[in-house]
Amino acid sequence: MSLAPGTAPALAARDRGLLWHPYAPLDGPTPYAVHAAQGVRLHLETPAGERVEVIDAMSSWWCAIHGYRHPVLDAALAEQAGRFSHVMFGGLTHEPAVRLGEALVALAPPGLEHVFLADSGSVSVEVALKLAVQYQAALGAPQRRRMIALRGAYHGDTTGAMSVCDPVDGMHTQFSGLVSEQHFLTRPPRLDAAAHVVDDWIATATRALAAWAPDSAAIIVEPVLQGAGGMWMYHPRCLVALRELADAHGLLLIADEIATGFHRTGPRWGCDHAGIVPDVMCVGKALTGGYMTLAALLCSRSVGEVISGSELRALMHGPTFMANPLACAVAAASLGVLEDPAVSVRPAAMAAELEAALAPARELSCVGDVRVLGAVGVVALHDTVDVAAVTRAAVAHGVWVRPFRHLVYTMPPFLCGPDEVAAIGAGIVAAVAQVHG
Repeated sequence: MSLAPGTAPALAARDRGLLWHPYAPLDGPTPYAVHAAQGVRLHLETPAGERVEVIDAMSSWWCAIHGYRHPVLDAALAEQAGRFSHVMFGGLTHEPAVRLGEALVALAPPGLEHVFLADSGSVSVEVALKLAVQYQAALGAPQRRRMIALRGAYHGDTTGAMSVCDPVDGMHTQFSGLVSEQHFLTRPPRLDAAAHVVDDWIATATRALAAWAPDSAAIIVEPVLQGAGGMWMYHPRCLVALRELADAHGLLLIADEIATGFHRTGPRWGCDHAGIVPDVMCVGKALTGGYMTLAALLCSRSVGEVISGSELRALMHGPTFMANPLACAVAAASLGVLEDPAVSVRPAAMAAELEAALAPARELSCVGDVRVLGAVGVVALHDTVDVAAVTRAAVAHGVWVRPFRHLVYTMPPFLCGPDEVAAIGAGIVAAVAQVHG
């Protein structure tokens, strides 16, 4: 749908060379300018100066699960701004933070009872890694400082988080020497792997952990779905095995649910696919419905007791904007919206819709795999995606996507209905066919 022309080309020109964009050079491709967003649609100005309306198939990097300008979230933001926008959390507390903490504990897997509110997903991972080291030291094992992670993992861009991302095929290979060296298990077998393949992986992991446990503090995983490391969907039995191995070796199990939590893969938590409860869980992205940055770490009562009984007694982290009242108020409102049964069931229902919508991609010679889990749909090409060309073609078909590596994928807002999911699938398939044949 074309709209009346405006002034966005001037905005894009002012941006170019001034602002860094994620993983892009200062003189990179001219960005699309957003001048409005409503529901599941973005109103864009293309680099060519055309005004268009597109469905946001990315939920703004997976966080805007309720779409844009949601009346409940808008009202929560305005109401809290009318009271106060920020206060320090050192020595003070406030109702939005307490309300959010209570809501998170109520929704979390059973036994996760303590909450640390962080600035972003990466920061929550940083806090989890520090917590694991403090935990082991408090138990008299200060030498247990390394982490056990998975190949294909992505946990964030800050220094500690980078150390547990894939060290070979990840985005941070150029920072070797800056980040700590960790232990890495091979990528778990895919969701539909044969039983013997899963058995072999578990046997290999069992041997590796027996060797690594003496100097390791924790295992960290993205449950069932590895996101930015390749949109890899793996078998839940691997999670069950890691839970058992963590218990056997006195390791904490950290679940990075930043991308997988809040029903993105169908159940409320990625861990629910395996029926396990982690010792520590990180959440973010969708926590505020995409309104502002906020994340949280939750841990079990037993972990909290060890930290509280240690010499320091505190978890040694404290961001300036910890528990920002605006963010907490919106997050609590977002969780309330998400608990509406009509909303929480949508991701599971989307799976069949995405399967049908993306199925035609399997007929394209350039496509190697199509996979779906909950409200996640992935078209994997044999070769690297021409990001600019596929983005341009998808926009022409009314869909906003942001491919990477060899993947064109979607994580739609839960507000999308069946017709909009079908339109997303059609746009992706048409764009891939047009650019890659």
